[in-house]
Amino acid sequence: MILTAIIVIPLAAAALCAIIRRSPAGAIITLVGALAALALSAWADHCVITSPHHVLIEISHWIELDSLGAIILSLVAFVNVTAAIFSLGYMDFKQSGSGLRYYLNYNLFVFSMLIVPMLQEPNIVWIAVELTTLFSVLLVGFENSHEALEAAWKYIVLTLMGAAIALLGFLLLFWAARQAGAVQPYTWSGLVAAAPKMSPVLLKAAFIFILVGLGAKVGLVPMHTWLPDAHSQAPTPVCALLSGVETTAVLYAILRVLTILQASPVTHAGSWVLVFGLISAGTAAFLLLNVRDTKRLFAFSTVEHMGIILTAVGLGGMSAHLAAILQIVGHAVTKSFCFYSAGTVLLLLGTRDIASIRGLIRRAPIAGTALLLGGFAIAGAPPFTLFLSEFSILKAGLGRGEYLAVGLLAIFISIAFFAILNHVSRMVFGASEATKPSEMKCRSLPTSCKITLVIAAVPVIVLGIFISNPLHKLIVLAAISMRG
Repeated sequence: MILTAIIVIPLAAAALCAIIRRSPAGAIITLVGALAALALSAWADHCVITSPHHVLIEISHWIELDSLGAIILSLVAFVNVTAAIFSLGYMDFKQSGSGLRYYLNYNLFVFSMLIVPMLQEPNIVWIAVELTTLFSVLLVGFENSHEALEAAWKYIVLTLMGAAIALLGFLLLFWAARQAGAVQPYTWSGLVAAAPKMSPVLLKAAFIFILVGLGAKVGLVPMHTWLPDAHSQAPTPVCALLSGVETTAVLYAILRVLTILQASPVTHAGSWVLVFGLISAGTAAFLLLNVRDTKRLFAFSTVEHMGIILTAVGLGGMSAHLAAILQIVGHAVTKSFCFYSAGTVLLLLGTRDIASIRGLIRRAPIAGTALLLGGFAIAGAPPFTLFLSEFSILKAGLGRGEYLAVGLLAIFISIAFFAILNHVSRMVFGASEATKPSEMKCRSLPTSCKITLVIAAVPVIVLGIFISNPLHKLIVLAAISMRG
């Protein structure tokens, strides 16, 4: 009952936070629950790797976990732990809003993300995806400022419009399965098996609606406009969850539907995914040049990386799929670390304005070092994970003769690389206007935030030079499962 326990843990934590109604107790309950969920996720990964069919079955056709789902589950569980630790000091430092309301909604938000990779019935997955919006919107507007509330309203309006479009796509998918007389259960694997008999027209229409509808939640251009606002106004731990793993959990649903189309011999959706990916990566790369807010800097980077992942998937082939999974892993751990770095700068200096942040390495060495590390890692500099994945994507594209797509992607990655490092280098090493010693002082950083930076930095550094055998097996198995 591993998967059931993982589902129950955040729900129990939310219930305890509501009953006890004390912020310090809520923080401890949330952290203990996050650690328990991470431990069980690691156990679930082991079961997936060692099981004969690489599937952990809890309730047949309803709650199951395969290799691709295990990757997403582990990423959510890990970022949940680091976000919970960061929240300990962050909430005490900010002293804004209700701690009870924060931890209650936080645990419900985590619950909604954890169940997405476990559920097998596509329509129920759609419900879980929409729960991530309903629970997270309360966290986006948590600080109750004019900007936060505006961002929350924009977030829920645009993503719920996307939800309606995606629902139409899932209904078309159900219609296609029933029209084909599929005898398999209505699950992801059942639809893959039935895909050769399903109507190509209905499959294509369903995928377009789902790609556009869920693409609004992922932040694909042109449905991305809510993302930089929401990710810049939410509390820092919530930003790490939103940008690091919530977008990835929704992207998981898109990849599942794409796998169904790839199993059909007459339906080819790779070109659509490729175009959406290149547009998103290119638009975000140019937007990164003129960004003025540290959180918006990393939010636009999320749009770029979602585009890179879709481009890799659109290129097709085992090598590109391997690179796409590695990009998903690298983005989740690196982007969460980047938001923790930006959050420490906000706590210390009280500003997100890039132009106002100069000489950070001298004024706040810990925050400056973390921001520099995060900047290099998320920009795709060697030897970090995203350099390996992006290099592998370009190599895979050249191997398949997609020269135009590879050329455009290389240009977009280069623009984003120099844009991010230009902003980060100015903030870290730029000449500070402060000349007096008293003006160089910053507020002290909470201990839990320092601990979070250390813990979150470990996979960012290690995965670029070493990937453990279990993780490598999961990545390979996940890439195989994407082939349909």
